[in-house]
Amino acid sequence: MEVPAEIIETVKRFTRPVIVGHVRPDADCLGSMLAFGGTLQSRGVQAAVSLPEGTVSRRLSFLPEWAGLRGARDADFRAADGFIVVDTAKLSRCSVAKPLGEDWLAGRPLVNIDHHESNTLFGRVNWVVPQASSSAELIYRVIRAAGWDLSPRIAALLYAGVHSDTIGFSLPTTTADALEAAATLVRAGADVNAVGMHLYRNHSRNEFELLRLIYDNTRVTPDGQIAYSTASHAELTRLGCSAADIDDQVNIPRSVDGIRLAILFTEGRPGRTRVNLRGERGTTVLPIALALGGGGHVQSAGAIIDAPLDEAVLRVLAQAAVHMTNRPHSIDAGASAGR
Repeated sequence: MEVPAEIIETVKRFTRPVIVGHVRPDADCLGSMLAFGGTLQSRGVQAAVSLPEGTVSRRLSFLPEWAGLRGARDADFRAADGFIVVDTAKLSRCSVAKPLGEDWLAGRPLVNIDHHESNTLFGRVNWVVPQASSSAELIYRVIRAAGWDLSPRIAALLYAGVHSDTIGFSLPTTTADALEAAATLVRAGADVNAVGMHLYRNHSRNEFELLRLIYDNTRVTPDGQIAYSTASHAELTRLGCSAADIDDQVNIPRSVDGIRLAILFTEGRPGRTRVNLRGERGTTVLPIALALGGGGHVQSAGAIIDAPLDEAVLRVLAQAAVHMTNRPHSIDAGASAGR
């Protein structure tokens, strides 16, 4: 997997870049942003990372803590001579503070590095590799291709991204190249046990109760093809959780044996429902997400729709049933699945 020279050349010209990820960043997005920012800062570049208040879940807060980087302020955006956007399929999904407005780019160059199939190539320079295991793997390759050092801290951030987005190296995107990248990161000092503890063995009581709720609310359609679960705004509030705490709980309905499609519906605020879709046994889900105005990977996608939870469930289940009945939904075993 060769890194385009234009990517490295453009990044090396930046002196005050801001690194941006998607709203409600997951471990891959955070690890990629923070590792890139930390690497550039270690080289004397005044890089800043966009982490608006309240966007990082408690469970993933260890990643910014490990990185030791402050979040970008409005002044950093105003002074930036370019932007690096990672793990984000659309410009509209970039996580920037609301006071900056929609014109935060102001015509400045943008480097877009991502692995989502639905990426709209919104950058001035784009490197989108849907078959990559994670954006963290791509950032790792940029760092190596540029000849920059991998410190233990940077290696740990990237390893967390690769490990999380492959669900512990269990998805079809876990190629030999991805495993070799992970091995190199471990040799560079990534602490496998510490990453694993924070990602999988570090739930607060509220987060544990959220898992219990998702298990309790999981249902399977009569044909046994779709497993889905829900969390209403009232339920999230009662548990002391918020939209920022929703990440990989879709793996609960996904774990039901024999299903082809898993869906998690969560109402982060009243009347606005997030839909996480995961395909199993070759089932594609990206067409469903795109029809809902979302995006993602072939077998891992999502959308946010302006509808109350109950209405969203009925609408999406009906659409999913039609998709699975009328469209070819089998892909090659080696195709991009994503997380």
